[in-house]
Amino acid sequence: MDTIKEFNRYIDHLSERLNHADRHAGLSGYCTGLMLPLSRKSVEPIAARIDPLHASARHQALHHFVSKSEWSDSAIMAGVRDWVVPALGLDSGCYWIIDDTGFPKKGKHSVGVARQYCGQLGKQDNCQVAVSLSLASVQGSIPIAYQLYLPKDWAGDAERRKAAGVPENIVFATKPEIALEQMRQTIAASVPMGVVLADAGYGDETAFRDGITEMGMFYAVGIRPATTVWAPGTAPLPLPPKPWPGHGIRPTRLRREHGNEPVAVKALALALPRKTWRMVAWREGSNSELSSRFAVVRVRPAHRDYLGSEMRPEEWLLIEWPEDETEPTKYFLTTAPSDATLEQMVFVTKMRWRIERDYQDLKQDFGLSHYEGRNWRGFHHHATLSIAAYGFLMAQRLKAGCDTSGKKNFAERQVPAVPKDCVPRGSPARAASRT
Repeated sequence: MDTIKEFNRYIDHLSERLNHADRHAGLSGYCTGLMLPLSRKSVEPIAARIDPLHASARHQALHHFVSKSEWSDSAIMAGVRDWVVPALGLDSGCYWIIDDTGFPKKGKHSVGVARQYCGQLGKQDNCQVAVSLSLASVQGSIPIAYQLYLPKDWAGDAERRKAAGVPENIVFATKPEIALEQMRQTIAASVPMGVVLADAGYGDETAFRDGITEMGMFYAVGIRPATTVWAPGTAPLPLPPKPWPGHGIRPTRLRREHGNEPVAVKALALALPRKTWRMVAWREGSNSELSSRFAVVRVRPAHRDYLGSEMRPEEWLLIEWPEDETEPTKYFLTTAPSDATLEQMVFVTKMRWRIERDYQDLKQDFGLSHYEGRNWRGFHHHATLSIAAYGFLMAQRLKAGCDTSGKKNFAERQVPAVPKDCVPRGSPARAASRT
């Protein structure tokens, strides 16, 4: 079956979830435009390229489809997931990757925009941030859940919420809380469970790690150098220093004393013997084999355990210290089985690179960051359609047995010409006349 016929089948598959036959043309046209090699993939340039003879009318139709039409993002994402998952080969290893991505913005009216950390810029700046859950295997990956993070100032501002069309049921939630809810919904949809991977922005949250464990999944998550653990051979004191006299509240909480305290993972790493460290390679890079120096030890997380009466279970602390660095660079906590090998833990932890590749391709090739509207619905509709376009081409490559680890060398797509009399909005040639 050729690509065009397969694409039409894919669009028909997704259209069944739009609940309105008239929306089929919008879905097909917008996804087609997102897959064309355009420099800008917002509504107007897409309309001008996919229907150059009726660019103005198509622009209005696509704008309504993306910004106002009441179709379900979760339903379309489920359709994308159902199409791609059979080609992912999850039997050989399944990973749930949590991450967020930022979109630099000017002004203060775009939904969710605030001064916050933006990963794309690597610093605090005015931006929007969205949290996502990707399903990944060794062969490929695809985002299956996506939601805008709404800062507290936005969540409590009724006027701005109304102007941006934020649904009433959306309340303030931290990024880890959004991620946990995405995972619960994914489990409810009977998606195969996997090892949860996340960076330190999520892994440092004890409630996030506990939530994953309660769902019955393993995790391998980043933590910060200052995170404290109980080193091997140490633990909080379970009993009070003196016998209970028999009156008052019986002491039940764990205790810490001078000389018996948890340590920061950085301090623990620096104190490890040289023989603890080993070179491990995890996959082939674009130019050479990727490898680094690692150590792993059994520890107990120590975050506020003095408020409880039971010690936390032991976990693995995985540490990366490249030979050319003066100190360790990355730390991870993982609930991998006690008999897991260092090589296995390194391989699983490094699978997070898949989400970085997803975001790179979604932003560069599928217009994820090109939405120009300001409202909640449009932001999510545009992202859903970008992921839908990406999902189709990912499935095509997986079915063809192509390598998805490098740049996506998809089939060349021809760009229709724009009529000479087409004048984009904002162009000086389209300026209002003056009296």
